[in-house]
Amino acid sequence: MFGYEDHIVESTVARNIAAEPWHRFEIDPAHLFDAHRRARCGPLALVGCWHSHPDGSPTPSRHDAYGVTDTSWLWLIAAGDTIAAWQPAAEGFVPIALQERGL
Repeated sequence: MFGYEDHIVESTVARNIAAEPWHRFEIDPAHLFDAHRRARCGPLALVGCWHSHPDGSPTPSRHDAYGVTDTSWLWLIAAGDTIAAWQPAAEGFVPIALQERGL
C-alpha cells in the first residue's frame, strides 16, 4: 500500500508464490523490490501491506506475525465483507481504527 503516514492512496496486488497458495501467502520478491524502488522515487511512501483470509477472520494469524519485517507498516486483512487494520508491536498486533475519506 502506498500513501502517507495517515492516508492510504493506493494498493497493488502481488503474485502469491507460496508452495501452498490455497493455505499461505508469500509475496513475489520482485513485486516487493519494485514497491521499494517506487517508494524511493516518491512522492508516495510504502506504508503497509494487505492480504485476505478468505475462509477466516480479519485478525492476524501466527503466520502473519512471522511475516513482519517492518513494524512501522500498517497491515490490512480482508475477510468476507470486513477489512481490519493492524499495527505490528512487540506483543503481537494492535488494532487500528480505519476511516474512509471521500475523494
